[in-house]
This record gives sequence, C-alpha cells and structure tokens, in this order.
Amino acid sequence: MQDELRRQTVLVVDDTETNISIILDALNDEYEVSVALDGMTALQNCEHTPPDIILLDIMMPEMDGYEVCRRLKADPRTRDIPVIFITAMADTQDEVVGFSLGAVDYITKPISIPVVQARTRTHLALRSARLALENQNAILEQKVRQRTAELQQSRLATITCLGRAAEYRDPETGSHIQRMAHYSHALAVAHGLNHEEAELILNAAPMHDIGKVGVPDLILLKPAGLTPAEREVMKSHVVIGGEILGNQPAKLLQAACQIALTHHEKWDGSGYPQGLSGENIPLYGRIVAVSDVFDALVSERPYKPAWDFPRAAAELKAMSGTHFQPVLVEHFLAILPQIEQIYDRYKETIEHTPCHDRC
Repeated sequence: MQDELRRQTVLVVDDTETNISIILDALNDEYEVSVALDGMTALQNCEHTPPDIILLDIMMPEMDGYEVCRRLKADPRTRDIPVIFITAMADTQDEVVGFSLGAVDYITKPISIPVVQARTRTHLALRSARLALENQNAILEQKVRQRTAELQQSRLATITCLGRAAEYRDPETGSHIQRMAHYSHALAVAHGLNHEEAELILNAAPMHDIGKVGVPDLILLKPAGLTPAEREVMKSHVVIGGEILGNQPAKLLQAACQIALTHHEKWDGSGYPQGLSGENIPLYGRIVAVSDVFDALVSERPYKPAWDFPRAAAELKAMSGTHFQPVLVEHFLAILPQIEQIYDRYKETIEHTPCHDRC
C-alpha cells in the first residue's frame, strides 16, 4: 500500500538554472523532483537513490548527456530507468543517436510545460505498467515453481506408498527401503553421478521389490526354506515389478522400472531374470544391487543374525567381480563411514513379522 501511495521520483539533470526552474514548476506538484547540475553528480545520485525517470540535458560541460545515458544503461542497477533527453539539438540524426543509447523520448527547447508534463506522465505510466507486468510474471513463475514442486512431492509420495505396499507384504525390516535407498544415493554420488541422477536413484530405489505384491503369500511368507519351484516363483517378482512400472513416460518411473528389473542381475552373468553381465546391466541396477545386499547382510533376519559392518564389508569385497561391479564395491567401501551413519539414522527399533530375503 505504501508503494502505491509513494510519489514517483524524477531526476532533472541540467546545468542551466532557467531550464531547471521551468521543469520544477511543471512537475513539483505531482512528483518528487531532485536536481543534478552535472553528469557526474547525476550518476552518483542514481547509484544511491535511483529515480523513476530522468530528464537529461545533452549539452553539458565535462560530461554530456549522451555519455551520462551510456553509463546509466551500462549499469544493471540503472539501465531500466527511462531517460528523456532535453535538448536544443533538433536534428534527426541527434535523435537517432539518443535512441540508440537507450533514451525513450526527446523534449526540445524552448521547454513547454504541457509537453514536459505529458511526456513525463506517459513514460512513468509505461514504466509502472512494465514493472507491474514483471511483478505479475514473477508471481506466476513462483506459482508454477510451487505447483511443480507440489506435483513432484505428490509423485514421490505415490512412489513411497507403492514401496511401502511391497514392504508390508514382505516386511523384512521396517526401514530397509529407506536405508538401501540412501545407500544407493551415497554410492551414486561416490561413483560420480550428477545431482539429478543421484536424486533419481534415491527416489526410484524404494520401488525395487514392488513386484513382490504379485508373489503368493504361501511362498512370500513361508518361514522355512523354499523349494526350487517356489524359488522360481519368488524370482518372478522382478518381472512383475517391471510390468507394474513399465511403459511410463516419467523419468522417475522409468528409473524405478529399470531398477526393479535388474537389481538381481550379477556382474558375472549368473543373475536373473536375463542373465545380463558386466556393463550390460544398467548402472542404476548395479548400484542398487550393492546397497540392497549390504543392508540384508547387516540386518537381522529370521534365518540369521545381523552381521557387523567389518564382516559385511569383507563379504561385499569377496563378491566383487562376481556378484558386483568391482569399482562400485570400491566406492561403497570408501564411503563406509557414511553408510554406517545412514544405517544408524534409519536403524530398526521394532522387528517385523518373520520373512526373509531369499532372492
């Protein structure tokens, strides 16, 4: 409200007292008018208190109006202030020079009070409209960013809920999904992936076992060991996960689908479902595989106690080159203190119903 009530400011730059008096008489009742008698003073005034518009004489000693305008337009703080030249130079070429420097208008001498009032009012109104439009655009941009963020949060919430749906059917430990997702993010960063890709893995990794929703309870929740036939059914969860997440345009779901399909592939080609080997296994799947197995090793299961970190690290190293890509194991072991911090942050306080990682 104060901005709306504030009187607009005009800076008059002229070395002739007669001209200044005429302009003051024309504008004082409507605007806050300040005066500079030379170009350098005008530039200093604009630097400290930028006016809403400048009425600038061209013919001045030491620094003419053209040079003042040139410097104003070169400074990001003052380049958008409209400049109206006041001059006795009526040649068209002079006007061309002024407009090329960024001036918005010319007022010729002898000065006419109605002309000064009309030109000043017009260009201040244009400036106000432009500032209002810029402000409206900024508000719209902010709303778009906010809406985009809300949609992203909604998408991530959906992903989290789907991940939890799988977890509730196969409740290994309540925070396994959180831990392995954060392990995967840390490993992605250590491996050199950029921020966007690391965040993509963080948000897609919780979907890695979504296909277990399609595995029968008699197999998924069986407390005893699985028969070879039952194990094959259990392995089908990766294909089911791919079918659930597949054929989606969103990058997040594409990444989640890739992870669901490939996190049980092995570096030496002995994994499933496709028996991919080496770098034929998508990188996201390779990263999540390391994180998923490591968390299974350091977590308590009905069929085994939790291993300590040194033992789990040794086992990870032993599987380097067979189960896992060697360089990923190296990077994972290099950030083991960070992995342990993640583990402590999301450590289980309550163990869930019996079920175990049999794939």
